[in-house]
Amino acid sequence: MLKVHGYAGSINVRKVLWTCVELGLPFERVDWGGGTRPVTDASFLELNPVGMIPVIEDAGQVFWESNSIVRYLAAREHRHDLLPPDPAGRAQVEKWMDWQVSDFNNTWRYVFQATVRRNPSFQDQEQIAASWSRFCSAVQILDRELARSGAYIAGPTFTCADIVIGLSIHRWKSIPLERPVVPDIDRYYDLLCEREGFRTYGRDGGL
Repeated sequence: MLKVHGYAGSINVRKVLWTCVELGLPFERVDWGGGTRPVTDASFLELNPVGMIPVIEDAGQVFWESNSIVRYLAAREHRHDLLPPDPAGRAQVEKWMDWQVSDFNNTWRYVFQATVRRNPSFQDQEQIAASWSRFCSAVQILDRELARSGAYIAGPTFTCADIVIGLSIHRWKSIPLERPVVPDIDRYYDLLCEREGFRTYGRDGGL
């Protein structure tokens, strides 16, 4: 059975768990990080030398980095609806996945830590305001793209891009600050809430 290492509250672990639901894959989850067993433990570092969650073990193979795991599982199950096999179609999905992990995530870290996690190390008001402004600007980019591309972020059908983007949108909705009007984001969020995996690991799975 597929083994998923990482605590259930982690947004990156929840990407993998949601993917498992979409694919109908049974899994065993093993707690690491987030106040459980530390990822600095030697036995965890044998799985992932960079000490980050999630990690999966699958038929003797070990993989880490959440977006890579999402792609791997979709490809392994030949779910061409989630990750197209042709280079152009796949790139349309992967460009959003790469943007999410490289750019989108960096907009919300400070404001999320300040207002939701209430981390005392993230209480500089100017940085909170700047982070929130960047986060909202990124969400407005997605709102315009959704208006143009159709129901989902990479086009008319649900793909792996929606798993990684959707969880960040859920996080945006958790910020207790005034938000801009984004009708296509609201429509998109309601659409995601129709999916069991998002209801379990997004809407109801934590922040």
